[in-house]
Amino acid sequence: MNILSENSPEVLTQIEKIENICGRDIGHGIQPLVEAAKGGLLGAARSIAEHPSPHVAIMTGFFIPHGTPPAAENDGPIGCAHLAAGLERVGIPVRLVTDPLCLKSVETAARAAGISPNVAYDVVPVDAVSREDASVAEIIKLWKSAAPPVSHVIAIERAGPSADGTVRNVSGKDITAHTAPLHLLFTLSEIISIGIGDLGNELGMATLSPELIAKTIKRGEIIACNIPCNYPIICGVSNWGAMGLLIALALLRPDWKESLTKGLTLEMDKQILTTLVNEEAAIDGDTGLPGFTIETFPWEFHGKVLAELLEVAKT
Repeated sequence: MNILSENSPEVLTQIEKIENICGRDIGHGIQPLVEAAKGGLLGAARSIAEHPSPHVAIMTGFFIPHGTPPAAENDGPIGCAHLAAGLERVGIPVRLVTDPLCLKSVETAARAAGISPNVAYDVVPVDAVSREDASVAEIIKLWKSAAPPVSHVIAIERAGPSADGTVRNVSGKDITAHTAPLHLLFTLSEIISIGIGDLGNELGMATLSPELIAKTIKRGEIIACNIPCNYPIICGVSNWGAMGLLIALALLRPDWKESLTKGLTLEMDKQILTTLVNEEAAIDGDTGLPGFTIETFPWEFHGKVLAELLEVAKT
């Protein structure tokens, strides 16, 4: 396996820079969470880079029932599409995991990113209640019997249950009825879990202390997700974390670098968002409206962040 030394100071410095860029605050005061999760990006990337036969399930989709129209938000599916496309280009099997309410957004972003139409989709119904649910049990069976079996599960901007089992959005509103329990797949003990989030109510964020989320995030005491993960990645925007993970992996695996990052371009990023808008497949999670913004910021703002990430990979 052609991996740069994990002790290479150059690579460690580059990945730290990537983590800092991804953790840039956009106005939510997340810096204490970013600091608490330091090292998560490196750990997550290493876990894939060093695995003898990785098979990655990526789950995403945050439904906005009060949107105009109600739809999945565009933070999550875009990062998922970039990450899945890159992994697919180096021959790593990928599965995309979501629920019926968010399926259109995930499928549309994946197609725009050039992901194979043969990629596996695992769709969990909103009313699933346990691992014994027929659909969930079938997915678990598929994951275990696959060749190779699923080794990693990555959640990108995917809401999870809080301490009382209720799934809440950033406003504290109960969105359980609009959120399939993907945590039933995220908490399989034999699979390495990576959680990418930006406000503490996403899968994997319980790796950080609930007290810290309560002190850091408005309404954090009620919205904090109670599902932990092996490697948390806290970002200003979750799409950034998915792209940062892809670039960090490319730095650890120089033999994969060209293929991993080949489609991670400003042109492709804009194309994915444009396709989501044109096909009415996703909306801005903050404004609740369709358009060329993510978390209220125009695409050009996000494009500059991606350009910074790509520049780090060159140095």
